[in-house]
Amino acid sequence: MRIRLDDKILMNVEKPARYTGGEWNMVVKDPENVDVRFAFCFPDVYEVGMSHLGMKILYHVLNKRSDTYCERVFAPWADMEKIMRERGIPLFALETKDPVKEFDIVGFTLQYEMCYTNVLNMLDLAGIPLLAEERGKNHPFVIAGGPCACNPEPLADFIDFFVIGEGEEVILEIIDAYKEWKNSGSGRTEFLRMAAKIPGVYVPSFYKVTYNEDNTISGIKPVYPGIPEKVRKRIIKDMDAVDFPEDIVVPFIGTVHDRIMLEMFRGCIRGCRFCQAGFIYRPVREKSPGVLLKQAKGSIEKTGYEEISLVSLSTSDYSCLADFTEELLKLTEERKINLSLPSLRIDNFTIDLMEKAQKVRKSGLTFAPEAGTQRLRDVINKGITEEDMENSLRIAFEGGWNNVKLYFMVGLPTETEEDIAGIADLAKKAVDIYYRIPKEKRAKGLNVTVSTSCFVPKPFTPFQWFGQNTVEEFHKKQMYLKDKLSKVSRAITYNWHDARVSFLEAVFARGDRRVGRVLLRAWRNGCRFDAWNEFFKYDAWMQAFEEEGIDPAFYANRTRDYGEILPWSHIDMGVSQKFLQRECEKAYKGIVTPNCRIQCTGCGSAVFGAGICKTVSAGGNTP
Repeated sequence: MRIRLDDKILMNVEKPARYTGGEWNMVVKDPENVDVRFAFCFPDVYEVGMSHLGMKILYHVLNKRSDTYCERVFAPWADMEKIMRERGIPLFALETKDPVKEFDIVGFTLQYEMCYTNVLNMLDLAGIPLLAEERGKNHPFVIAGGPCACNPEPLADFIDFFVIGEGEEVILEIIDAYKEWKNSGSGRTEFLRMAAKIPGVYVPSFYKVTYNEDNTISGIKPVYPGIPEKVRKRIIKDMDAVDFPEDIVVPFIGTVHDRIMLEMFRGCIRGCRFCQAGFIYRPVREKSPGVLLKQAKGSIEKTGYEEISLVSLSTSDYSCLADFTEELLKLTEERKINLSLPSLRIDNFTIDLMEKAQKVRKSGLTFAPEAGTQRLRDVINKGITEEDMENSLRIAFEGGWNNVKLYFMVGLPTETEEDIAGIADLAKKAVDIYYRIPKEKRAKGLNVTVSTSCFVPKPFTPFQWFGQNTVEEFHKKQMYLKDKLSKVSRAITYNWHDARVSFLEAVFARGDRRVGRVLLRAWRNGCRFDAWNEFFKYDAWMQAFEEEGIDPAFYANRTRDYGEILPWSHIDMGVSQKFLQRECEKAYKGIVTPNCRIQCTGCGSAVFGAGICKTVSAGGNTP
């Protein structure tokens, strides 16, 4: 049953182009001529989902197969959802407008914990039972991957199986297994057994979790023989050889990142102790400059975009950056394409990089000192000094920038009032550096924006055991800093994140299977689009915790012992528990750890035998 979206419907929603499909480079296939139909679901609105590189990559990889048709599905905005529910329109895919319920596999990417209620809402709109145990042979398999899948437990009741790690190769193995199962005519559990044998696949219903009297976990064990005790993540070893889309879909409306995204490398050589991405994407694996230039040229020709953004966790750490950007600039200048250099580190921001970043168009600069004092920056292993920051700010202001953003966190382990006051001191230094530059050499109208987020302890980081500040403690710190900054300069603007959202993020980042009940209850209480301020319903969430008899503080604010079994203890992301514990102890002593390029510190990722782990020897430099 194909959905018909008439003008009457489209004229009554805010952005009709979110639902029409038909964009440039959209893949068109005849569903009758494929063996497997895959609905790639992004649990947020179209503009956010269409900016996600992982979705573009997997859409391309799956559609390269002649036996598979991958289509896109996004969370409908509130206006569209209202119409869909009133008229009984089920959730549909953009390419064919076919109901998602008719697909073989429904795959969600989990980028952020506050999208979890949207996963439930999309399943409900699709007419697919929310609980995995209630699905029968005629229902699609619901799978999920992405960074949040490193602790899959809060969604364990709703997802048939998870993909742990990078998806390009494992998704093809899943499709092959599905085809084999489909032809065999065997039951649903048989396919899950087949999937569980694929490295990187975790089937939660095949594991039993037991609890101690104090509510901590006493064990996580597979319930069938042959099911792995631990599920190790998958990685792509050769970034040059893996498929990458040059003919990405070009939306009709503006999206969050409306440009070509050129992925330079995965992983990060740094070991910032708060940063989950810095640990779960290890080891660093780079693409060679030649491959990147070829992909840049192809993408420009096939999309018509006028901007290229270099994508990585830390752009300025790319080992061939100077030569590569030199060649890339020749290409972008010739084609009048803007080059965007995000994720620059404050310790290697140079005049050369600055000139490259402003060659075609100058935008604001964002630096992330993360903490206000050197002591706390050492605790989090940020690896930058006061001098680094002063130099970068001076270079920026001398280069004609007058709009600088400084990004910090509050609530970091060992934080004191002095550390928070240090944020205001740094902002003052930025203002002083600007005014020390002669009037005729600086741009007019200084604007320094200080932003603070609330620290959320995440799995697979050295701070995974740390109890988060309470909402009240965060508020107190935010108001203290606001007062301090108001006395520094009128050129400073202060933005802070809603601590209540960070509190819930911490609950679901480190939650076990039991918080799934709260998730379901909160969705029934009307929660969805929780990452959007206009939809966030804190009271409805608190009501859900109360109704389910679950204390959110147990998950967010409690400091764990090193010996406690964590909800993600059966997931292996490469970094070892011993390494994370060592890093945590070093943090409390303020001891920094060198980056992967200087010295291998034995995190455990060498087990993958890829990338930087092959070239840097333990305890020494690159041979």
